This record gives sequence, structure tokens and C-alpha cells, in this order.
Amino acid sequence: MITFVCYPKCTTCQKARKWLDENKIAYEFRDIKTNHPTLEELAAWHRTSGLPLRKFFNTSGLLYKSMDLKNKLPAMSEADMLKLLSTDGMLVKRPLLVGADFVLVGFKEADWKNRLQTD
Repeated sequence: MITFVCYPKCTTCQKARKWLDENKIAYEFRDIKTNHPTLEELAAWHRTSGLPLRKFFNTSGLLYKSMDLKNKLPAMSEADMLKLLSTDGMLVKRPLLVGADFVLVGFKEADWKNRLQTD
């Protein structure tokens, strides 16, 4: 089962959810604000994604900006970044699409289409 992790008020998340529904892709919905990812989940998703950990940060979010993370992240260890991400779902880039062997971060229709092999 695919898990769709998003913030329902986010317009990009709404667009991604609509795309999943239109393409008849079954998923489990998870609100990132009320059920934010755990440290263990984030570590596993990071490993599975193959992406640099900084790609998991919501760089356009108010919390990211208010914490001045643009300047702080370069000096942080991956362990510290994971701990920080696990404290608040609003720090995490969304939507996330989590499958058994893949994790997609953010909504790029071409990437989602390629991974899920829709026409």
C-alpha cells in the first residue's frame, strides 16, 4: 500500500491528491501536521529515497524561515537534521508518497507518473 503524506491545506498536496484520484491509485492518507513522521520513519524514508536529507526540508515554509534553517542546516549532522525534522511535520517537504521500495518527495507529476507507471 502507498501512503500519501501531506498537509490538506497545501495547494500542491491538493493537486497531488487530485492526480492520484484521477489516476485511480489507491493510497492511505496521512495528515503530516496531526500525524507527523517519526525519527525512525524519516531515517528509513531518507535511505529509501536516495536523496540528500536537505531535500526533506520544506524550504518555503514559515517555520523553516523563522528558524533560519537556511543558514543552520549546512553545519548540522544528519542525525541532528533527522531529529529536527521529526519534531514538527511542517518542517517536512510535502507531499510525500511512500511505497514499499520508493519515496517521492514533493509533487513532480512526471516523476510520479514514471514511478507509478500511469498512462
